[in-house]
Order: sequence, then structure tokens, then C-alpha cells
Amino acid sequence: METERIALSQRERDRLRVLHEVKQKHLTQVQAAKRLEVSDRHLRRLLSAVRERGDAAVVHGLRGRPSNRRLASSFEQKILARIRQRYADFGPTLAAEHLAGEGLQVSRETLRKWMVRAGIWRARRQRVKTVHVWRERRACFGEMVMQDSSPFRWLEERGPACQLIAVIDDATSRLWARFVEHDTTEENLRTLGGWLQCYGRPLAHYTDKHSIFRHRSGAAAIAEQLRGEEALSQFGRALRELGIEWIAAHSPQAKGRIERLFGTLQDRLVKEMRLAGIDSIAAANHFLETHFLPEWEQRFTVVARNARNAHRPLDREQRLEEILSVRVARKVAQDFTVSWAGVRWRVPREEVCAGLRGAAVEIERRLDGSHWLRFRKRYLRLEHCPAPMQAFVSPCGLRPPGLTKQTAPTRKVYKPKYHVPPEHPWRKPWRRTFLPCEKQDISTLR
Repeated sequence: METERIALSQRERDRLRVLHEVKQKHLTQVQAAKRLEVSDRHLRRLLSAVRERGDAAVVHGLRGRPSNRRLASSFEQKILARIRQRYADFGPTLAAEHLAGEGLQVSRETLRKWMVRAGIWRARRQRVKTVHVWRERRACFGEMVMQDSSPFRWLEERGPACQLIAVIDDATSRLWARFVEHDTTEENLRTLGGWLQCYGRPLAHYTDKHSIFRHRSGAAAIAEQLRGEEALSQFGRALRELGIEWIAAHSPQAKGRIERLFGTLQDRLVKEMRLAGIDSIAAANHFLETHFLPEWEQRFTVVARNARNAHRPLDREQRLEEILSVRVARKVAQDFTVSWAGVRWRVPREEVCAGLRGAAVEIERRLDGSHWLRFRKRYLRLEHCPAPMQAFVSPCGLRPPGLTKQTAPTRKVYKPKYHVPPEHPWRKPWRRTFLPCEKQDISTLR
């Protein structure tokens, strides 16, 4: 007679071993019940089942049978049909959230099993990655924030290509973000200004080593070298004036919190905007501010270990419109004008002060587009100089209508740059050349 084979799990083998020890009088029923974490009555019930049916009594009775609490097959087909119709590229977690909003309650793990079995979702394989040391979150809100940008087809094919600049707190995962057309210094300063106006000045700012945050050339200006300071970018200069420490990340894994944030947003935010029909950057920023960020605040932020807020308020002398700007050093010309990027700016007559002509100054371009001149801790207004009139020379030397003699361009007389020798044809006298049909007086010829 062939011996019956019973497939037992590790938990069932451990339970069977304890029951055998009770039968062999090695353990009492009270001791065995404590070891198995069951009551004395249930232990006696297990011993009776083993005496009647043998070792197969420890196997659960529903093994190999469908669960009594399983969902109906018709409900499963209804869920899968709805996913194919509207949420085909959604993950199980996000799809379960939207289905719950429609009144179709199903757990994400059940939905994941259904989607994998139907071929809608593919189970992800765990890849072997480089081991990085885990870093604990900061203790207080505002102790350190991270900033980065992500170029992505956020609006898919409905709108223009754009980038998302985000700032996230390390202790609580509180988020502030903006959609921009290009990742520039001004847009990063504007995003930083949004965080400062909402929460205040953090203690440290964590970014990568992009040229927006770190000066590439490494050579500081003469004034900075005399003060013993290193070269700073416009963003770094703004952080120094705000009293915020700048920390540079040496690898993408070092700023993994904001990298994982972009991975989440590229899945959730893109699909949320698709369902809302967002097709422009302005509409995307409005959706982000009024709908997505409040929902993120409610669901994904965590409580810091320390309830203290490490943000500091702005000082009275720290004016954001002056600090969050782009500045360049220039020298004032004799006509009280300065130039920047091929554009000339002039100081109005009423703003001219003593010592301005030939002085070393700074041009400040603020985020609202206005330009100012910093001179001896004073701000002078700048006006755009109109482009000079280009010279016009007619092929026949005539002035165009409406052009006076004073403003009419004159022809330049060509003067040789080098010395012309006497034997050069230019220095020989002019001779008239007669045509063959003309009468010539030979005596007049030389």
C-alpha cells in the first residue's frame, strides 16, 4: 500500500511537532497551548482531530478550495472592463483610488492580482541595485529642504513641453512645486520665493551641482577674492544673503527623496491632469495649487519627530524682490549708460548723483522684469535706451525723404592705410584716352 503524502507548511509542521510532544507526555496541554498561542480548549480539539484523521488534521480545511469571501466573477469582469476603458495605463494603487471614487470598492492587492492575471499589469521584478547607506529624516520641519527640476511630458500631447520645479521638506515631505517652460535661474528663484513666502527661511537647502546652483568657472570676482569668498552663482548668492546653508549632492541617490517624488508625480500627477483635461502651463499650475498640493498635504506628508518648526521669518532688511534677482557688475559710461547682453540702459537725469560717472555698479534684474542700478547702497531707476538709427547710404548718394542734412549719413572717403610709393598708378597724372574715331592732335600729347 502506497504511503499518503501530505504537503505541510512550516507553520503546520511546527504545530504537528508540538502535538506529538503532548501525545508522548513531553509537554502538558497548558504548556503546548502557550507555545502555539491558542487556548487549552482549542488544543484539545486539535489533539482529537489528530487521533481521528492523523497528521492531515493540521492542514487547513479550505486548502485548494475557493475562499468563501471571494468577490463575484461578474464584479471582477466589471472592474476589468472599467480599467480597460479609462485606466488602462494606471497602476493598481492609483486605479483602486479612482475606482473607489466611482463607488467600486476593491483593495489594491486584489486589483493587482486581477490585472496581472488579465495581462493589464506586469509584475515588477526586483533588480539588484548598488547599496547606499540609508539616511534618517531630519528631525524638524524646515531643517532641510530639497530642490530639483524634472523635464517630462507632463501635459503629454495636449499641451507644450514643460518642466516641474519642486521643493520638498526632508522631515515631513511637505511639497511646493511649479510648472515652468524652461529651467532657468529666474524660475528657480521664483520657486524658492514661493516656499519662503509660505513657510519662511529653512536652515539648509539641498540641491545637485547644476550650474544654476554652483558657479561653474570657479573664479570669483576681484571684490569677492579680496574678501576671501568663493565664486557663487546667482542662486548661491541669494541663499547667502538669506542666511541659508547650501548643501550639494554628489549623486542622484544622495537626494533620493526628491528623485522618488518625481517618480510618483510622473505617474500620479500626469494621469490626474489627463482626467481633468489640463492642456496649458497656467491651467496646470492652477490645478497643482488648488487640487493636487492640498491632497498631497493630507495624504502623503508625515509627522516630524520634533514638533518644532525650524523655519525662520524674514528679517526686516531682507527684501525678497532685491535678493531673488539676477545681478551683474558693470561700469557707468561717461553718458551715464550701462550695457548688458547687448542692450543699453540709461540713468534718468533726475536720478544722476555725484560720483556716478565711471563708477563700478551692479545691474539688478528682478523677477518682475524691472531693471535697477545698485550704487553705494542706493537703487537708481534704469530706462531702456532706444536703438541708434542705422546709417543709410543710397547707391546714388541721395538722402531718403525726411532725412535732414545733419542726420543724413555721409560717404566715407577711402584713405589708404599704408604708404603709397611714387611709382604707384595713383600718383601718376591723369591721361585722356581717345577713341580711334576721334581726331587727335599729336602735339598736345606728352
